[in-house]
Amino acid sequence: MPRSRREFLAYGSAGLLGAAIHAKAQNPAPAINQNPSAPPGAPTAFGTAPPVGPEVAPPTFAEAEKLVQIEMTPADRAMAAGNWRMQMAPLYERRTGPRKIALEAALAPATQWNPMLPGMRIPQQDGAVFLRSADAHRPLPSSDEEIAFAPVWQLSRWIESKQITSARLTEIYLSRLERFDPQLHCVITLTREHALAQAKAADAEIAAGHYRGPLHGIPWGAKDLLDTAGIPTTYGAEPYRNRVPAEDSAVVKRLHAAGAVLVAKQHGGA
Repeated sequence: MPRSRREFLAYGSAGLLGAAIHAKAQNPAPAINQNPSAPPGAPTAFGTAPPVGPEVAPPTFAEAEKLVQIEMTPADRAMAAGNWRMQMAPLYERRTGPRKIALEAALAPATQWNPMLPGMRIPQQDGAVFLRSADAHRPLPSSDEEIAFAPVWQLSRWIESKQITSARLTEIYLSRLERFDPQLHCVITLTREHALAQAKAADAEIAAGHYRGPLHGIPWGAKDLLDTAGIPTTYGAEPYRNRVPAEDSAVVKRLHAAGAVLVAKQHGGA
């Protein structure tokens, strides 16, 4: 089993090449579309779609071997090149074919990750699905670095008690991102103006007695997989370099509703 992302990519790519070679060996005759009148959206049967996509040649696979760290024989390369467009047809069909399916932005994922073990229950307090840590009444440190490394539960207590403003806390994190990102490369889009506007709005609400809860005024960073209205969301992929969604994703909407302050869009692994 692959133990790292690098190994996974290598094994996955090698498996795709192997599947193409095996299919060619089992079905040497060119495949044809066995059901050309299928309704829009109908999935293509494996190996029955007409050839599509770019033409490739054996040297293409010779170069690809350098990336996946496998070695094919000249006969295998020729077989894969001759079979590639047919085996890739179902994948291209989903993206560019006449029967491609447009997925709605609000479509829920097919799977759900739940960290709770069987039989485990989350304790509730006042209808909330979390228990807020008790206030330790710790005074605000004088060092910005010490403030930056404080846990979120402590930051929320300092904001709630007005020992620190959201604007100051946000500026601390923005400054640290600008200082360290040249070495860490964890930020894709720094949302400085957006963050400071949200922070000032949070401070105004809190000063007026409208405290939304533990996340009110807390700076946070969104992975670049989460749509943010008016702010680039690139998925870390070149085709989406200039993509700017019109709506926030569900998790972003909830954090905005809680009063949290978006300071940056981060790389997927950050």
